[in-house]
Formats: sequence, structure tokens, C-alpha cells
Amino acid sequence: MAINKFGNRTQCCIGAILGALCILATQSTNAMAEPKHGISMHGDLALPADYTHFPYANPNAPQGGKFAFGVKGTFDSINPFLLKSMRSHARGLWSDSELGSMVYEPLMIRSRDEPFSLYGLVAEKVEMNEERTWIEFTLNPNAKFSDGHPITADDVIFTFDLLTKKGRPPYSSRMKRFEKIEKTGDLKVKITFNEKSNREYPLIVALSPVLPKHAINIETFDKNSLEPIIGSGPYRIKEVKPGTSITYEKREDYWAKDLPSRVGFYNFKEIKVEYFLNESSRFEAFKKGIFDINPEGNPENWRINYDFNAVESGDIIKDHYEVKTPATALGMSFNIRREKFSDIRVRQALTYAFDFEWMNKNLYSNAYTRTTGFYDGSNLSAVGQPANEKEQELLASFEDQINPDIMAGTYQLPKTNGSGQDRKVLKKVFSLFKEAGYKSKSGKLIAPNGEPLTIEMMCQTLNQERIALGYQRTLKKLGIELILRTIDDAQYQKRSQTYDYDMKFSAYSASLSPGAEQVWRWGSRSKDVEGTFNFSGVANPAVDAMIDAMLNERTRENFVYAVRAYDRALMSGQYMIPLYHLKNRWVARRNYIERPEQTPLYGFQYQTWWDKRAEK
Repeated sequence: MAINKFGNRTQCCIGAILGALCILATQSTNAMAEPKHGISMHGDLALPADYTHFPYANPNAPQGGKFAFGVKGTFDSINPFLLKSMRSHARGLWSDSELGSMVYEPLMIRSRDEPFSLYGLVAEKVEMNEERTWIEFTLNPNAKFSDGHPITADDVIFTFDLLTKKGRPPYSSRMKRFEKIEKTGDLKVKITFNEKSNREYPLIVALSPVLPKHAINIETFDKNSLEPIIGSGPYRIKEVKPGTSITYEKREDYWAKDLPSRVGFYNFKEIKVEYFLNESSRFEAFKKGIFDINPEGNPENWRINYDFNAVESGDIIKDHYEVKTPATALGMSFNIRREKFSDIRVRQALTYAFDFEWMNKNLYSNAYTRTTGFYDGSNLSAVGQPANEKEQELLASFEDQINPDIMAGTYQLPKTNGSGQDRKVLKKVFSLFKEAGYKSKSGKLIAPNGEPLTIEMMCQTLNQERIALGYQRTLKKLGIELILRTIDDAQYQKRSQTYDYDMKFSAYSASLSPGAEQVWRWGSRSKDVEGTFNFSGVANPAVDAMIDAMLNERTRENFVYAVRAYDRALMSGQYMIPLYHLKNRWVARRNYIERPEQTPLYGFQYQTWWDKRAEK
């Protein structure tokens, strides 16, 4: 053994230094790791630890009464965690965009008045180190399932394991980013993340459901069933009429009714969701009083179709709010898994061929604003914004994939004269097709493989069909056959899930804190996985890199720049023909359905509304 000439003193010094380094490393790893009542993606929480309720909820809302909600479609399952029922399970059970989580609950709940902040629910406290390499949940000791069984750490670990083996995306892949998950107490669960994780992932994990280990048969869990699973939420299922309706009744013994994050929520004694085959039958049912509120997305309908007696008498109130979040990216998606759309020049040509001005004037009385990017109407949008130094740095390795006009902030979608046959624009369209190797022959546009270009457009609603018919009219002038395929909801969901279409209408809601959900919309990992929202089949390294960048930014300022860079990468790919958006949202409601005065950042939250008749 070699002995250092300075002997033990040096060894002691080295040992002391190494010890100090270990202490510093431990301090760094555990910095800010103290129990908190909530977590935020960027910056501080808006509400203090002693908050009494969310600011957009009315703590004095009357309890009782009924609420009926009407939706288009059908359902064949009440298990929202299975792939086969991903888009055909009953509404309101779990993480519903309008009705919330009435039967199954997450560890933590999102405040809709902040970009991305979570507060305690099943987990009353949370600890997380500054690097976000681990998170520890402390469960609320009062949390119980509807059968009275307490929720424990075993239930949390069981749920992650169950959904990994039997669940649908994204739940089936969540543990791929875990280094380990461990029980650190009867009411404590700690998750340590591996190198695949990012700064947002602990928050995504916190939004995971908790299911009862004692009440689930693992072998039969993935069978599409109408047999309800026990949940911990404020409602239990009262009645199921498959494909027609589902009725929920409020639990008088709901464990979280006095929890600050639930005060003023779920005020109705009974909630019924009615299903209708199409929009026209749904609207007629609303007029007849079969259900209580009708969110309206068509400005022409709002302007001319709400002149019936119930509106004139005041029995129905026309309500609205101003949109404060990025516009929903509504468009017609190209399925680039198909060879006909593999050339970006073809996608660009087909985008130029869509005459928005004609459609807006003739179908909607110029009520809509054209959508350009994926975050229009917010500071996250790259539209009209030249890329700054940070964005240029993020996109430097992908310079050849980003449209120079998009980088410069000068990019605009073509504007026509609204005639439906603007020669200047059509000339540009032909030029792009020619560059891509297409030729015009006998009134047909012929692809490089010698076949006429034919496109099938999958539609679900009459409004989609109207838009597609206008587009079909223009494409016919170019020698392109557009076949419209309007199908029922079951077929539509199946074909969407398996990517069995040329083009389809898609709507991507946008938040002020986009994150991991983008992987399942546009990331390479989701391209060949059934049941994702990557309808276009995108697998682009630039897009993947920008998703990673925005997930790992620590400051709000740099996060905004990362999202703008992401917006530029998506726009440059020409993956969908952007349609339109509105600056306001409209809702018609029965006059006995009341709402809080304050509208949160993300708009109306029906979970906080109530029945005025319950006051009497």
C-alpha cells in the first residue's frame, strides 16, 4: 500500500473535504424540501397555506338541487383508465374538462386561476427538492373511499402499478420515469425520478388518480365494463343507461367537503349527463328543457338560433366570458403517416388552398379570427414576434427545419379575396404542387407515382361537414378529389384511435403552462402508440427538443421563450390547416342555474355552479 508522506493528517483533511462535499451535495439535493400545501410549475403559489377556498368558488353556495348536462356521442364504459374506452367512457367520472373528477380523485388538484399550480386533495402535503428529482406525498388522514375504507400509501403504489400494466396512455407509461417508488409511512409515498424525468413531471404525477387496492380485481380490470369501481370523489353512480345517460348522486359522507380546495365545488345533489346522436338533436333537447346549460361554440348559432320562447321570457340566460388563455388550435390535421402527405410542400399547398375568408364570410358572418399558431392570443405565441436570442439558441441545431419567416415573426397565412377562387393564391398552390413533382392531366392533379391525388376527410359534425364542403369546392378546381366521410361517434373514435384516416378535424386546447401532454400530441414517442392525440403522426427532432426545453426551464421568462420556440417548430412543420378561434366563450343556462361572480383564468368552471332552487 502506498503511504502519503503527510500521513494521517492529509487523510484526515481529505476525509473532511469529502465529508463537507457530501453535506453540501445533500443540502443541495434537499434544498426547499419541506412540507407544503401545494406546488407550482413556475414561481410561487398564489394562495397561502391557510387559504379557505379557491377565489373563483363561492363558499356559501346553496347545496342541493339538480343539474343536467347534454353531450353529443355515446359511451360503453365507466372505466376511464382503459385504452379501449379512452374516448368512449361516460363523462364526469375522471378529469373531465367540464365536469371535473366526480368519482375518482387525484393526489392534488389544479387551481384554474393560475397557469399551473396544484393544491392538496388526497395528498394534503407535498415535499420536493429544488432539482425536482424526487417528490414525497403525505396523504390526508381523513381521505376515504366511498365504502369508508381509508386511502393509504399502499393504494397509491398499487394504482401506479395497476395502470402501468393495465391502463391507457399516459398512465401506462408514468413509471418509466421512476427510479423507484417507496412507502415511507402508512400515509407517505416517495417517488424518485430517473434521467428521463423533467421539471414538470412531479406535477404530472401529482395529478394521478388513486384507486382502491382492496376493491379491484386486477385480472378483470381491463375488461370494458359497466360495473363501477369504488372511488373517493364527491359523487357515486346512481344509474347507468348505456349509451344514453349516466346519473350521479352526491355523497353525504364525502370526506373532503370541507377541504379548502373543495369548498364551493360540487354543489348539486344530483348530476345527470344526457347523450345525443348529433348536435341538432342535442340543441332541440336543450330548448325543451331536458338539460340546463349549453356551451355554444358557433357564433352564427348564438346570433340567430337563440330566439325561442325560453330566452325571450328570461327562463334561459345568455352568458359569456372573455378568453384569457391561448386560443384552442382548431384545424384539419394531415395524417403524415400516409405517403401522400409526406412532402411538406404538399401540406403547404393544401394549406394555401383553404379559403378562410370565403368560409368566414359565407358561413359565419365574419365572426371568427383566423388561427395561425398554437398559442394565439397569449404571450406564449410566436406569431408576429421575431425570435429573440434565447429562441435562436434553442433552435440553432434545427435551422434548416424552421421557416425563416416564422423565425422573423413575419409569417402569415395566405389571405384571399373571399371569392373562393382567388387566382393569385391558386397560382401559388399550383407552384408548390409542381415543385413537389405533381402534374395536371385531364383535369386531375397527378402525383409523382402516377395516381390522381384523392383525399378522404373524416367528419363528425354537420359544422365540420360544412367547412369540408367549402374546401372540397376549391380543391375540385385544382383537380383534387376530396371525399367527405361523416361517420357516427363510435366509428369516429375507433378510427381516430387507430389513425385510420387521411385528414380529420382536430382541436388542441392550450393552457398557459403547456407541458408533458405535448409529448402525446406531437412527440415522436406517441407517433405509433394507439390512442394518443398525435393525430398527424409527427416525429420531428426539433419538436421533441423544444418539448424538452420547455419542460426543463426554471424561470417563467425562459419558459415563455421555450414555448415560442416550440410554436415556431410546430408551425414550420405544416401538420394541420389552421382554422379559427373566438375571443369570447358563450354559454346559455337556465335561470335557476347560478354561478360565482368571479370567472377564473381558465374560464367558467361548472363544478362551482349551483341550483338556486336549493335556497328555498
